[in-house]
Amino acid sequence: MVRLSSAAILAACVLPAASAFHVSSPSVSSTSRAFRTLSMSTATPSSDFQSESARRQIGNDAFLNQNLMARAQNGPGKTNASKLKIGIVGAGLAGLVAAMDLADAGHDVEMFELRPFVGGKVSSWKDKEGNHIEMGLHVFFGCYYNLFGIMKRTGSFDTELRMKEHVHTFVNEGGTLGSLDFRFPIGAPVAGLQAFARTEQLGLEDKFHNAVRLGTSPIVRALFDFDGGMDMVRDLDDISFTEWFTRLGGSRGSLDRMWDPIAYALGFVDCDHISARCMLTIFMLFAIRTEASVLRMLEGSPQTCLHDPILKYLDDRGVTVRTSTGCRELVYDTDENGKPTRVTGIKVGPNEELKEYDAVVCALDVPGIKKVLPQAFRDHFPMFDNIYHLDTVPIATVQVRFDGWVTEMNDDARMMDVSGDQADGRGGGIDNLLYSADAEFSCFADLAVTSPGEYYKPGEGSLIQAVFDERAFDRSNDQIVRDCIEQLNKLFPSSRKLNCTWSNVVKLGQSLYREKPGQDKFRPKQATPISNFFLAGSYTYQDYLDSMEGATRSGLMVADEIIARADGKGGLKDLSDIYKTNKKEAEVGGANQSGSASTEEKAIPFFASTA
Repeated sequence: MVRLSSAAILAACVLPAASAFHVSSPSVSSTSRAFRTLSMSTATPSSDFQSESARRQIGNDAFLNQNLMARAQNGPGKTNASKLKIGIVGAGLAGLVAAMDLADAGHDVEMFELRPFVGGKVSSWKDKEGNHIEMGLHVFFGCYYNLFGIMKRTGSFDTELRMKEHVHTFVNEGGTLGSLDFRFPIGAPVAGLQAFARTEQLGLEDKFHNAVRLGTSPIVRALFDFDGGMDMVRDLDDISFTEWFTRLGGSRGSLDRMWDPIAYALGFVDCDHISARCMLTIFMLFAIRTEASVLRMLEGSPQTCLHDPILKYLDDRGVTVRTSTGCRELVYDTDENGKPTRVTGIKVGPNEELKEYDAVVCALDVPGIKKVLPQAFRDHFPMFDNIYHLDTVPIATVQVRFDGWVTEMNDDARMMDVSGDQADGRGGGIDNLLYSADAEFSCFADLAVTSPGEYYKPGEGSLIQAVFDERAFDRSNDQIVRDCIEQLNKLFPSSRKLNCTWSNVVKLGQSLYREKPGQDKFRPKQATPISNFFLAGSYTYQDYLDSMEGATRSGLMVADEIIARADGKGGLKDLSDIYKTNKKEAEVGGANQSGSASTEEKAIPFFASTA
């Protein structure tokens, strides 16, 4: 999936003036009523941020905070006096980042992942023929400050990322190109202004209407009154970008030819259905940060370039990552009214091994967390029920390899030439992310050129990776491949001379959460009303969107919240010790009063997808 919180594109330019899960019947363990009552003290009255570091990731100041990368690179900067035993469900990017910080803070961390590999929606793996398969097209914009900090911390930033030209290219039917060229001696907002003014993607009339609408946008106000501009943006979550854009002069032509491809790249929905807040929040960031619209892509696959360095970092610190180990149940305790008060453990693997923890983090995606939460959580805490208002979008990631260079349109001989060593980006064609208003895949790239380390094959040509949205999702895999090739041929007419040598399709029925109007208020914080139960994942509340950067932020924030709550009287360790003492006393009392035990500790089905 194109994780474009990165929609970079255009912010400067806006300145003209599931994996499988197991469901079993709820199991019960004998817990006395006395213990059940004592455990009520473990529930917190609110889920407000206690960590100042987590607080710095949200709000208007977060957009101007130049220290986010240093925070991610240097770690939490604190070792807790109390060592917690922490279970993390889901080894996606959010869970992996959280584990890094929690291990550095001195805690005992164990992770569980149903799939045989880590990474969640950023996963990659090899098929039987040695081809690297991905769940989406992953790009890194210059505003991924937290993720870049993590990569610097693991030593992968300087070796595993390839910077691209500061140009964003639109490919139109027939092979004509439009661009947003941000290369300019003066940075934002001037670089964005000139890029928009010179773009070939829009005609003069649409440029004029764009200027009229965007010139009256909150982004312009933010240049002089940043807080005022951001407050205006936050108030626009309940209307679509189209509704906002056309109110004061924006044209349909601009939406069709430029903004729709951006919206699809950002969240796999068009401007008619994406929140104005979502689009304008991103544009605001790019308006004030010149580097934000600079694009990087990995040298090779996400597993090799991103996840393996993180796994080594965790292994060096004693973190256990158990892949192919699904979490079957979440065990929790309630008070006499059935209100959940504490998560006591999880059951994992085919034998449903019970693992008990001082704290549990659910680092899941939207469909995963919806499946894990029991009705009791929803009934007693609106925060959990709100999650069920969040929707997701289906996508299909297509990989198609050819016997020549698809995006090479200037020289037919070069297009057909796959001889010799063309590694290290020496293949023919365009070495960058590409956008199109004339295809069902909003953005795509030739990975054999952009990420040649593991995607270039000697004697072969392009490996096009494209992400189809829900318009094509219900088609068969074979039909999607045929449609991809046909649409590529329309965009690059000379590519009709090439032959497809290999293809693959990966479908995700529920990928990013749908950024439709009115959704932001439903995103949960990382700390929950249940004192030792935490959430992570890019859908959770942070000012970036559902993206790799959003997942990284959420992982850092949930770790900060646990670290801030670990020590002292009433801290997570103190409450865990009280719980264990009460449990032991309850077991003794139960043995003395055979048959009188209550059954208030419950287990619920647990989903093991990752965020």
